[in-house]
Amino acid sequence: MTQSLPSGLTDTLLWSEEKGQGFHTRPAMRYEGQYFAHYQKLDATPMGGLLTKARLELVEKYTKASQGIDIGIGGGRYVKESWGNGYDVCEDAVKWLQSIYSYADPYAAPVNHVTCWDSLEHIPEPEKLLAQVTGWLFVSMPIYDNLADVLQSKHYKPGEHLHYWTLQGFVDWCSAQGFECMEINHAESEIGREGITSFAFKRLS
Repeated sequence: MTQSLPSGLTDTLLWSEEKGQGFHTRPAMRYEGQYFAHYQKLDATPMGGLLTKARLELVEKYTKASQGIDIGIGGGRYVKESWGNGYDVCEDAVKWLQSIYSYADPYAAPVNHVTCWDSLEHIPEPEKLLAQVTGWLFVSMPIYDNLADVLQSKHYKPGEHLHYWTLQGFVDWCSAQGFECMEINHAESEIGREGITSFAFKRLS
């Protein structure tokens, strides 16, 4: 996509006020170095425990956490505590998943549900992931009021965060992918994160 953009728009945020959605055209970063080790340290903190608990509680309301694939596993704590599988593009995370026999590729076959804790906004073409999901989609990520809110947010990270949505924009986008919103909560912000909203979506039959 970036290659077809006019000169001057290959490293900028494209924003649709009508759709409540934005996309940054900077190429996606490489997840290497100490990326996985950093998130393992965060997972081991008290907040890491509280976040994992809140995420498991959300998923278990609707389906069995063990039947899903965690996309972009962070430090891996959710994978371990859910007894599910995980998928990542970070080489260290992939090796770790393989070492505990929990690596699964959601693009290889349909999957009951995926969890995207701070990861959906990183994926260049997330609609391809959602096309594989037969049951449920669970997401936590930053949500914005408008373009100005994006640009001044701590979560504005070109190259890492590729996608940006308002609340209605994200619900509408998921609807276009075939999902109905069943729950919206701010549990992670209540735990201490800034501007994070969590969602549960069900695949429409």
